[in-house]
Amino acid sequence: MRNNPIGIFDSGIGGLTVLKEIAGLLPRENTVYLGDTARVPYGNKSKDTVVRYSFENARFLVGHHIKLLVIACNTASAFALEDIKDALTLPVIGVIEPGAKAATTATRTGRIGVIGTEGTIKSNAYCSAIKALSPGVETFTQACPLFVPLAEEGWTDNSVAIDTAAIYLAPLKKFGIDTLVLGCTHYPLLKKTIAKVMGPGVTLIDSAEATAMEVMRILEEKGIANIESSTPSRRFYVTDSPERFIKVGKTFFGEGLGDAELAYLAGC
Repeated sequence: MRNNPIGIFDSGIGGLTVLKEIAGLLPRENTVYLGDTARVPYGNKSKDTVVRYSFENARFLVGHHIKLLVIACNTASAFALEDIKDALTLPVIGVIEPGAKAATTATRTGRIGVIGTEGTIKSNAYCSAIKALSPGVETFTQACPLFVPLAEEGWTDNSVAIDTAAIYLAPLKKFGIDTLVLGCTHYPLLKKTIAKVMGPGVTLIDSAEATAMEVMRILEEKGIANIESSTPSRRFYVTDSPERFIKVGKTFFGEGLGDAELAYLAGC
């Protein structure tokens, strides 16, 4: 069990930021990543559809004998996490609760902002998770849909990115937040630009980092962390366009991104 891989799935490429943090924090762990690139994005899909897609992704990864599953997609975490937890016997982690925990720990004033895709913001999942942890905290949200194509295009710190961030984040600045949750796996690529716009008084919470910390905690708690020092196995699967995944994915994961294989799922 210790040598079994960690499974990670996302609707596409953004989950590679979560994998990158896991690989950096837990360099001995083997991993299997699935990007559902044929059906991306999930943010504009119904809850029933996202749950169905998520179960198909989970079943594919369980077939690779994973020891832990990470749902590295905010929309899937919001809609499908609890159902998948109930259905599987292995540990299942989403990206929302770790980010919410980090935000409530970081805030000094109790005023927390959350940015994400329209689907994530409409789900109210981050606000609910934050309120459950700290009922007295005030939350403020803003959908930033253009951040995703900017990140995939590599336009993360040019004038277009800065102007876009300034427009999106202006309402949150007026609310006087001191902590901002990056509620989309693409957004860490824009962290410098977001920090520049928000100013030094606002702490940015990277859900990818928080999720990696939670993965480490659970592996240690369950006694299933890999203790071997051999070079870890990194396998990548996509449901469409492996070439584009590799090309764009290097922006998210780095040059360590290897070849991607096609995964054939029910419904694709």
